[in-house]
Amino acid sequence: MEDVLVEKPERRRADRRQRTDRRFLCRGVDRRRADRRCAPVATAGFVIAACLAGARPAHAQIYSWRDANGTLVLSDRRLDPEARRIDTPSVREAPAIPQTRVASPVRAIRTLIAHERRASPYDGVIAEHAAKHGVRPDLVRAVIQAESGFNPRARSAKGAMGLMQLMPGTAADLGVLNPFNASENIRGGVAYLRQLLNRYDNNEALALAAYNAGPAAVDRHGSKVPPYQETQQYVKRILGWSPSAVAQAPAPPPAPKVIYKTIEVVDGLAVPRYSTTRPESGVYETLTLG
Repeated sequence: MEDVLVEKPERRRADRRQRTDRRFLCRGVDRRRADRRCAPVATAGFVIAACLAGARPAHAQIYSWRDANGTLVLSDRRLDPEARRIDTPSVREAPAIPQTRVASPVRAIRTLIAHERRASPYDGVIAEHAAKHGVRPDLVRAVIQAESGFNPRARSAKGAMGLMQLMPGTAADLGVLNPFNASENIRGGVAYLRQLLNRYDNNEALALAAYNAGPAAVDRHGSKVPPYQETQQYVKRILGWSPSAVAQAPAPPPAPKVIYKTIEVVDGLAVPRYSTTRPESGVYETLTLG
């Protein structure tokens, strides 16, 4: 009886091993080989989990709004208080994968081309103040496009405000009480542009450089466009959108050709002579060609 009681637990363990072995064998897998196969899988799972845990999301923010013309504007800066933020999809950057430089956020601003420009609700105000101060309307439009994209509520990180991005001090000097009022802003901006044109003998490139970087920067560099990349691109972009009046004017027609006719008597006969040189004396007739 004692022998039976001693062997009974061992018999139970043997039965359990047999049942387990039969289960693996029914699936066509040897238990010892299955244990070896599961080890790499578990290790790989641990590595993947560790990589995912250390991954960092990379994302950018883009703001969108509609300008006064109803055109969609996208920017990486919130230039309009009513702009809607768009979160770009996150990208996982695992440490095991070589990282590449993430491109800067997209900034898309509507480009103005003078001969294809659509009408804007500010054309009347622009024409009025441009005529008052003797500034080309196309130049004013190009400045507004470059400064604010025709967004009257635009505000820069440095504090410039409105359509023509007037700084608080400049707006105060020009008597602009509400820089976010389109008419007031255009009035002050055109007046300031006229001041700069007067200061630099109607040189539009220098006036634009001073509008962007300040008159002190232009004066400091010998009355030349400062060597700042932003300022040089600003001047080039605006003059490209709005060529100067000299560049836009058609070529003058060629001057009419003047021929001088004289009469010379040869053997009693009157012989007409023609020349482009005016006779010093005598009677002659002027003929105009062209």
